[in-house]
Amino acid sequence: MSCSQEYTPQLRARGYRMTPQRHAILHVLCHSGKHLTPSEVYAKAQKQVAGLTEATVYRTLEFLAENGLARPSHVGNGRLVYEIANHEHHHIKCRNCGDEMEVEHTLLKSMYQKLESASGYQLTDSHVTFFGLCPDCQKSENV
Repeated sequence: MSCSQEYTPQLRARGYRMTPQRHAILHVLCHSGKHLTPSEVYAKAQKQVAGLTEATVYRTLEFLAENGLARPSHVGNGRLVYEIANHEHHHIKCRNCGDEMEVEHTLLKSMYQKLESASGYQLTDSHVTFFGLCPDCQKSENV
């Protein structure tokens, strides 16, 4: 299923249309397989939409995040990055080499429930990035 086929009905259900800019940005996020900065999204999406501006990319990413189609995240470098919001997950990132992997949300679901119960908060976002040393970097530190 193409990005348009998957996301157009979701936008229409909210009273919005699929613009060429939204389509290009969703396409970039769908096919990147990783977090992208707005500048990286712009660099890729401008090849698909003539006249696309970086400001439009920023506004569109915010719009997509507000509508649950993109997920903004802070992954330790001080910059906001985005990814497609197709499933709940988290990340663990190596502080040494920068390698990262996804952590399925099911592993942390009980922790989220306990946090809500203990704090009284209702969590509305569920993205966490953990930091540590990957197995390869651990080996090189022990040498």
